[in-house]
Amino acid sequence: MKAFFLAFALFTVLLAAYPFLKSSDEMDTLKGLPWQITILPDGSTQVFGVHIGVSRLSDAFEILGSDMDIAIIASADEVGDLEMYYGHYRAGLLSGKLILQTDIQPKTIKSLKDNAAKVKYMASGQAKKYILATENLPQILEQVIVGLTFIPSVNLNEEVVQTRFGAPSQLIQSDGVKHYLYPDRGLHVALHERSKEVLQYVSPEQFSELVQPLQ
Repeated sequence: MKAFFLAFALFTVLLAAYPFLKSSDEMDTLKGLPWQITILPDGSTQVFGVHIGVSRLSDAFEILGSDMDIAIIASADEVGDLEMYYGHYRAGLLSGKLILQTDIQPKTIKSLKDNAAKVKYMASGQAKKYILATENLPQILEQVIVGLTFIPSVNLNEEVVQTRFGAPSQLIQSDGVKHYLYPDRGLHVALHERSKEVLQYVSPEQFSELVQPLQ
């Protein structure tokens, strides 16, 4: 019986990892995958169908769908950030959480927070979530997307990362986390020993600012 449950657990892990382990030829027909980063003629990038630094939240709404949440997340000592959050992003067999960040100005964030329809604490209890008023939605959807964060459902490892993204320009290890840096694509992949992996995307010209805390 123990052998059965062990085999079943292994099968479940492999099934979850299947989208990352499939051959490149098999995945070519799918779009919107984490490693499909297009470098455009002006040096900017496009991923998940979003042109970083150009596309607006309204564009993401059209590209990625309406199954999302928009809110301002802020801790007690922060102004906060406006985020569009997809809790069940999916491309083919691949799923995960996708978060879009904007370049919204602090004074606009403060105004939206003051006019929020509802405020509640996040599960951690360390931050608040401001549910925004409906009348502010047109203004919110005009905000430009400057970064994306993808948290895959499946656990990644070094082999998978290097197979799908290639060898990094730099690898930094700190506090049980391996940081794979791809500045030409504006990509930072963080492999955690004790928590979920995180993929961050920004415009290549903003990459040094993203990874500065790691240096």
